[in-house]
Amino acid sequence: MTTNANDPLDELEDAVAAAAFRRLVRHLRHRHDAQNIELMGLAGFCRNCLADWIREAGYAGDKDAARELIHGMPMDEWKATRQSPATEEQIAAMEASLTRNKADLR
Repeated sequence: MTTNANDPLDELEDAVAAAAFRRLVRHLRHRHDAQNIELMGLAGFCRNCLADWIREAGYAGDKDAARELIHGMPMDEWKATRQSPATEEQIAAMEASLTRNKADLR
C-alpha cells in the first residue's frame, strides 16, 4: 500500500468533497438493504465507520449523535427496523476484510 503523500485527493475542493460525502450517506440511507456487516465484509467500512470518521474530523456530537446523523435515525430505531442478524459467513467475511485495513488511509 502506498502512503497518502502528494495524494491528488487532497487538492479536491472541500465543497466538492462534502457534496460527494453527502451523496454517499444519502445513498446508504436509501440502500438500507446493504447491511453494515456486508459493507464491512466487502469494503472494510460501514455506516458506523463513517460516523466515527466525522467525529475524528471534528464533528462535535457524541457517538450516538454521529450515528444518527449518518443513519438518518437513532441507532436503536435503525437496528429495530433495518438491521438483520449477521450470519456466521458474514462475520467471517467481515473479519477477513478487516485484516486488509492495516494500512493507515488517513
